[in-house]
Amino acid sequence: MNKNIKLAVAGAVLALSASANAGILIPAGDWTLDVSGNVNAYMQAYKSDGTATIQSAYSIDTQNGNNTKTNIGNGLLPNFISFGGSTRQNDLDVSFVISMQPGTGARTPIGTADSGINTRQSSISFGDKSWGSILIGKNLGIFGSDAILSDMTLLGVGALPAGGNTTLGRIGYGYVYADWKPQIAYTTPNMNGFQATVGVSQAFNATSRVTGTTVGGTLTSSASNNGAFAYEGKAAYSFAANDVTGKIWVEGVSQKVGQLSQATAVGVSSLVTNNSDSVSYGGGIGANVGFAGLNLTGYYYGGSGLGTMGQQLDGYGGASLATVSARDSDGGYVQATYVLPTKTKVGISWGQSNLDLADGETSATIAANTTMSAGKSTLIKTNQMTTVGVYHPLTKHLNLVGEFNYITSENQAGAENKAYSSNLGAILFF
Repeated sequence: MNKNIKLAVAGAVLALSASANAGILIPAGDWTLDVSGNVNAYMQAYKSDGTATIQSAYSIDTQNGNNTKTNIGNGLLPNFISFGGSTRQNDLDVSFVISMQPGTGARTPIGTADSGINTRQSSISFGDKSWGSILIGKNLGIFGSDAILSDMTLLGVGALPAGGNTTLGRIGYGYVYADWKPQIAYTTPNMNGFQATVGVSQAFNATSRVTGTTVGGTLTSSASNNGAFAYEGKAAYSFAANDVTGKIWVEGVSQKVGQLSQATAVGVSSLVTNNSDSVSYGGGIGANVGFAGLNLTGYYYGGSGLGTMGQQLDGYGGASLATVSARDSDGGYVQATYVLPTKTKVGISWGQSNLDLADGETSATIAANTTMSAGKSTLIKTNQMTTVGVYHPLTKHLNLVGEFNYITSENQAGAENKAYSSNLGAILFF
């Protein structure tokens, strides 16, 4: 089973037996081929309540009061089929992986816009246990990767999105999405439990929502056209002492943002700001500890210009296009799981993501469509979610999942929407 699928299974299943399974290994001359992945589907029932307008990606924005949605589709993990191979040549361990992620849902159900097919992984790696390894290609991002792989909603649904072939899990409700990025990364050998990864990845454009009752449009940078790369890194220490196991990690990300321009929906001319030297950055720290079936996880992140939900999303703003600056954001989650004698795992987690206004911004709506401040009262301020989950290994490969979520979203003016979701389904790893 390829590295990220192994991590996903180990991080989400924890003590369930499926975490030990490899993929389907096929000897082929000098190569060992590996076919691995998962298939999952969940019945999802979602009810929201509130009339607040909240501008953000995938926050609760009902605007029409009570709203009920049902769906049958994937959870946080898409269906995942991965084709890989490994060999030892010229004193190097060489491997590759290519994966596809087809969706379970219909093309246009309520709550899922397109089942689609993603291609999240296509990479090669080479190295040796004496000096480490180098990965080149598209793979899970470095910053935020341990947070999502430690999240118990990885085996479930979590927060529901407005579209796409997966749900959000706790993305935007306790951590920023690591995403799947083109990158070149170096990982050190494991040195008595210590291991670090550093990399250069494709920079993301900074995108901020500036829509409101008087202004429509999006503030967007072109980071890739400004000579920018993103720089990411993490360092982790894993330990085991008697029956106690654990891991502590720190991480960081930084990138030059480049100039931002506004494309409007109400006929306002596009303008360019003077912030071509702006740099967004973020850092995080996390830990998990396990003992006798109990596993505890805690994570915290913070940043400037980092945004919320996805990296660089809603990370910049200002009172006008001439005064654009970074918005601060932070958040985190805590989680406890316990494996019962029946092998059933039960868990509870709570997390929150926060977005501050930029310098000069206020939550009041300014009725002038030449400013960016119109609609700032509707900008997301806080997303919060509490999750209770039950995960039962029906076989060593197949897990039944039941989950309940209570979700709230609040805008900068203090107006709040809330939602409840109940999910029931299964996930199979191979």
